[in-house]
Amino acid sequence: MMRIGTSGWQYKDWKGRLYPSDLPQRLWLEHYAQAFGTVEVNNAFYRLPERATFEDWRARTPDDFVVAVKASRYLTHIKRLREPREPVHRLMQRAEGLGSKLGPVLLQLPPTLPADAGALEETLAAFPKGVRVAVEARHDSWWTPEIRDVLQSHNSALCWSDREGRPQAPLWRTADWGYLRMHEGRATPRPRYGRSALDTWTGRLWEAFKSQDVYVYFNNDPGCAAVADAVAFARLAEHRKLSTGRAPDRRPNWS
Repeated sequence: MMRIGTSGWQYKDWKGRLYPSDLPQRLWLEHYAQAFGTVEVNNAFYRLPERATFEDWRARTPDDFVVAVKASRYLTHIKRLREPREPVHRLMQRAEGLGSKLGPVLLQLPPTLPADAGALEETLAAFPKGVRVAVEARHDSWWTPEIRDVLQSHNSALCWSDREGRPQAPLWRTADWGYLRMHEGRATPRPRYGRSALDTWTGRLWEAFKSQDVYVYFNNDPGCAAVADAVAFARLAEHRKLSTGRAPDRRPNWS
């Protein structure tokens, strides 16, 4: 199953596009969850929500909805993966309020953090068994066989990512599931993605994972670009006979 969504849902310029103009903001999550089957909670990176907030999201969304959670910057940017047990425990205590709707946890590492296989091993080991963890490393020193082995040993996905049509990491398959983040395209209007770029990525995912679970999130939110591109991506994936979650029909005012 390929689950396709966006990195967050609370964007004011989506009003009148994805969200009806008269829909109050307190109902945006319900509307989003009827349109898409998954979301990546990007703002948890800046401020980790309380468990009650995660429980509220669980109660307000359909049974098949999946929430990926970006780990707090306290773990990745302040602690820099050192002494990870307490911040991982705190993250999971809260995020487990999602119950069965909890999807992968994303560790986005700072671009100034060089590779540290020991710290990565300790961090991944701190997560409960069965929790899927994706790692978005952004320093070139991470691209070594040792790091690849650590990821594989925990069935953790190296996060694939795109910026302006270019992969930002090696296209390693390190788990029996995948995770892709689409940050910024080069099409008009910016930061949209063109059909060719999107189709190239659907092909890469098909070749690597076939029918296994893959999570795809569009982070190019300005101007509702993420919504339009997520819909286009879902349609292209369907053309390749990939099973995808729900995505809304394209509407002219999303462009």
